[in-house]
Amino acid sequence: MNPYFDIIIRSASVYLFMVIALRIFGKKELSQLNTSDVILILLISNSVQNAMVGNDTTLLGGLSAALVLFIVNFVLKKLMYQFPKFSNFMQEKPEILIHDGKMDFKALSKLNITSDELIEAIREHGVEHFTDVKLAMLEIDGNISIISGNKNLRQTHYKRLKRSKKTMG
Repeated sequence: MNPYFDIIIRSASVYLFMVIALRIFGKKELSQLNTSDVILILLISNSVQNAMVGNDTTLLGGLSAALVLFIVNFVLKKLMYQFPKFSNFMQEKPEILIHDGKMDFKALSKLNITSDELIEAIREHGVEHFTDVKLAMLEIDGNISIISGNKNLRQTHYKRLKRSKKTMG
């Protein structure tokens, strides 16, 4: 078998495995990277490297594997765009965490989000109390969006990944 064809098959297989694994473990796993998560990502990347390139440790072998990953990712995104049912299968739905000032403790428990975490996100949006929140959503990318009932406050977007106070205009 052609060694580069072997790299293509291996790389595409590893990519699809990782997509399925992340789908199973959920969006929150990517939205809250802590030290152990970064270590896990580094170890996974190291463990799958050989599965993708086999014994080929050449520059061309590594670049071939990277190119395959970019192509598979591009095709997957196009398929998700063109086929909504496929997109629904691949991505989780946004989840309501607070509606009209009432916390959904079932949803928080299902998503492994503590009420303290949610309250922190609310404060970072400039809202004092969760009862003042009209809607809080865990978005498909793992971020928490907050819409308050206060017309004077600017609506903000809490980026859980970086824990920053990024304001959306």
